[in-house]
Amino acid sequence: MATAQLRRHPNPQCLLPRLCRPAPARLLIRLSSEPLRFSSTSASSSQAPPPLHGPSLRRGRAPPDHPDPFARAFDLAALRVPAAACAPLERRLRGHLLNWPRVRNVARLPNDHDLLPPGLSPQSPLSHHPAAEVPGPAAPPATAVARREKLAREFNARGFLRFPNLARLSRPSPAARKRRERKGYGGDEEARREHDRDKTYVVEVVGEGTNEDDDEWKALVGEEGFGRGLWRMGPTRLLLLDESYAKRSVDELPEAVKDVLDHKTQQDESSAYELIRCQLTLFYNYWPMDEVLEALLPEGVIVPTGFETVGHIAHLNLRDEHLPYKKLIAKVVLDKNKPKIQTVVNKTNAIQNDYRTMQLEVLAGNDSLLTMVIESGLRFQVDLGTVYWNSRLATERQRLVNDIFRNSDVVCDMFSGVGPLAISAAKKVKYVYANDINPMAVEYLERNTVLNKLERKIEVFNMDARRFISAVYSTQHVHAVTQIVMNLPKDAAEFLDVFRGILHGSQSGLRCVMPMIHVYGFSKAEDPEHDLHERINIALGENVDNVEMHRVRLVAPGKWMICASFTLPESVAIAQPNYISC
Repeated sequence: MATAQLRRHPNPQCLLPRLCRPAPARLLIRLSSEPLRFSSTSASSSQAPPPLHGPSLRRGRAPPDHPDPFARAFDLAALRVPAAACAPLERRLRGHLLNWPRVRNVARLPNDHDLLPPGLSPQSPLSHHPAAEVPGPAAPPATAVARREKLAREFNARGFLRFPNLARLSRPSPAARKRRERKGYGGDEEARREHDRDKTYVVEVVGEGTNEDDDEWKALVGEEGFGRGLWRMGPTRLLLLDESYAKRSVDELPEAVKDVLDHKTQQDESSAYELIRCQLTLFYNYWPMDEVLEALLPEGVIVPTGFETVGHIAHLNLRDEHLPYKKLIAKVVLDKNKPKIQTVVNKTNAIQNDYRTMQLEVLAGNDSLLTMVIESGLRFQVDLGTVYWNSRLATERQRLVNDIFRNSDVVCDMFSGVGPLAISAAKKVKYVYANDINPMAVEYLERNTVLNKLERKIEVFNMDARRFISAVYSTQHVHAVTQIVMNLPKDAAEFLDVFRGILHGSQSGLRCVMPMIHVYGFSKAEDPEHDLHERINIALGENVDNVEMHRVRLVAPGKWMICASFTLPESVAIAQPNYISC
């Protein structure tokens, strides 16, 4: 059978109402007891299916008249085996079972506890019905899987008898119980669908009963365990076989599978098995974000694959070709990353002001840009509308704190923002001076120092970076600066001239400590390290030796962010200043 290709909707925007309440992330497995027969003539005339590489929207078959436009069906084969034999068989057949992400290769049929006829239980007075008689030897002792499943069915708040707090947590609130009662779905199809939304997957058996092919099917799998919807060996499970076995009969299965099944049948007559055909249907919530966007966006449009996460905010950087579909993209990003992501924004313009704030447009979710970021065990309040934050520099900040800074250091952060580096360093070093020109960033910096209980180890400034350095070195501070961080890649090298003559005329012994400077910069040159080194020499007015270069990250194609670390030369520190102090 030829696989239906993915059909692109002419107007992707019309799918937005459907995406507002997507179909549940469940896997619908439809089973049929029809014999596995395949016509060689039809197979030769049809187009060869694409190679098997796991689930894909392009490979799947869209079920007819299904409300979910992203539902895709796949044909599989499964072994119906007793529950007691499921775990050993799963271990022995591991290389032959289905191996798809987030899809269990063991499926459980609904109401498959005793498998007696409908309305009949083992305690029922009608249990003497011939169909309820279970011939054969006594049931084997319960396996670990069976004991665990029995415990899961019977365990309730009584199990927390010795732990009152956990018992209270385990009991649903009265309001939740009322909602559950209202959602009782005995005969209500809408309530049933609402109930099914909470499930990960659903197994349904269809086509159960006898037909004209029963004789052939009995000859294939044997009399035991066939027909009438009744299994005589107790609870059963389905072992989903690899997709390549979907169109194979028993004789065409690998020898390893047949050997295991034959061995089980010979050792335990009650462990009869059945080979059945399955239909596995994957819904919208199963598919990853990039596949959904590839299906929605027009052909030729590059699918946006990544975004920056700041607390509960997803920060996109969409290209011009994505702007007509920005709302659609944001809705998919929000759907695929709930509940962690609650707001999706897009940067409309590049950073062009001294405060380093970004022009952001809220595309989906709530409108609040105030969020809480947790980095390296520390908490930071951030308002993306008024301050600057870059989560991609977390690794670089930890490199400085863990590998460069020492416990006896005094750190000076000239462009601290809300304090991700200053506060992280204060956990380790002796003292920190933190400065930023943005008054809102300084306000959040002070909040974050109190939030992390480090206000006694951080001194906060709100001034221009040159005035800040002059103030730190001109006043009689107790702590001599040993580490200086200049993380303003666009302009940091231009501020190096403030260090020329910073100790000119100084008589204090503390001022003789030459700090280690870490300056960041962007470079598009073929040799970015040499380019940044030249800019450092020009700003200081002297050639600086022993500069250690570290490539932080590739910001854009051909554009590197570099960190240059060097000790301030004493000849530069005591030289005549070549700038006018403000």
